[in-house]
Amino acid sequence: MKVLIQISYISRDNNVMRRGSFQLNGRTKEKAAFDWWKEIRREMPFGADLDQVLVDGEDITDLVKELDL
Repeated sequence: MKVLIQISYISRDNNVMRRGSFQLNGRTKEKAAFDWWKEIRREMPFGADLDQVLVDGEDITDLVKELDL
């Protein structure tokens, strides 16, 4: 099953939004979004703060933030 994930974050006082289509491959939508968020953070040399996560239009920001503890 494929889902559309949209992640909004703040990096160096800039609001950034990225989205993409991802295959779940047995993962939950929260885990798929969290895995992509980890990749995005690795790309950011100055760090990034998660603002919002949407999966197929559903806001799952709090669920993704819980995985980041």
